[in-house]
Amino acid sequence: MRHLLSRLYAAAARRRRRHFATHPSARRRLRSPVVSVGALNAGGSGKTPVTAEVARRLVAMGERPAVLSRGYRREEPVDGAVVVRDHEMVRGRLETAGDEPWMLAQQLDGVAVVVALDRHLAGTLAESRLGATVHVLDDGFQHLALERAVDLVVVRPGDLDDAVLPAGRLRESLTTVVEADATLIVDPDAGVRARVAERLGVSTSFGVTMTLQSPLVRSPGAAEEEVPAGTPVFAVAGIADPGRFVRDLSDGGWAPSGTAFFSDHHPYTGADLQRCVRQAEAAGAQVIVTTEKDWVRLLRWLPTTIPVAVARLKTDVESANDLDRLLADGLAAVRERVA
Repeated sequence: MRHLLSRLYAAAARRRRRHFATHPSARRRLRSPVVSVGALNAGGSGKTPVTAEVARRLVAMGERPAVLSRGYRREEPVDGAVVVRDHEMVRGRLETAGDEPWMLAQQLDGVAVVVALDRHLAGTLAESRLGATVHVLDDGFQHLALERAVDLVVVRPGDLDDAVLPAGRLRESLTTVVEADATLIVDPDAGVRARVAERLGVSTSFGVTMTLQSPLVRSPGAAEEEVPAGTPVFAVAGIADPGRFVRDLSDGGWAPSGTAFFSDHHPYTGADLQRCVRQAEAAGAQVIVTTEKDWVRLLRWLPTTIPVAVARLKTDVESANDLDRLLADGLAAVRERVA
């Protein structure tokens, strides 16, 4: 039954994509160009770190980007658009932003972050009030209602063996990847990335590596303190693929003595954190280590009796200059059309 439902889901996704392809007037346009960063996988693909890297590269190119996000699973959804960050400083709150937009707002200097269910509304606000010259559409591959200048899709090797929802985690068939301007294949092995690109049949692809950095203990009013490799740690994660986080910690020399996993975007309570503290102490851990996305949801409950460290991901794009050219050419083409 699940495989039948998957075929029906995939067929509906194809019809929707075909509708927008044959009815271009159904897509709305913003004045400034849009760069879409999306994925086929419903979670755990790495599209948010790639979104951040694309935004940074646009800043380096002299642009004033605005990240447009729907603010998935916000604790306090509000009507209209929410400015989480303008180009100078953070303005919003976690509760009305959502964890991923809030995390991006903390990371990205010179980048605005705007949240709305209607991404066209978010972009219009970013242009008129924040002076955005380009938009980065977060999780945008399936958001076909908005015209984009550059369409990027993030892929991991595991996607090749996955199935469409509900039997698997793919939101569309793998064949739709060829409709993107480029794929960004996340894997440390160049040979694996080449085989993925060949199997997908894509002509333009970029390799992406994501490296877990040394966890940092962050305490209010104190300097960040690095957690040395070999320190007994306890891993806490509420993300789509917590197992990958544990593997990355172990590969980096911080093999967890215990773990506590929660659902993706879990709204942590003080009781959740205290339970993790008790489990960490029972496991002999000296530090709780969590992801950046979890950190922003745990921060309100800190400090606690055991230090809590955040492990950041460093994202590197192979042939990044070629990606810059792809972005620049896409932006220029849109600007020439509207000039």
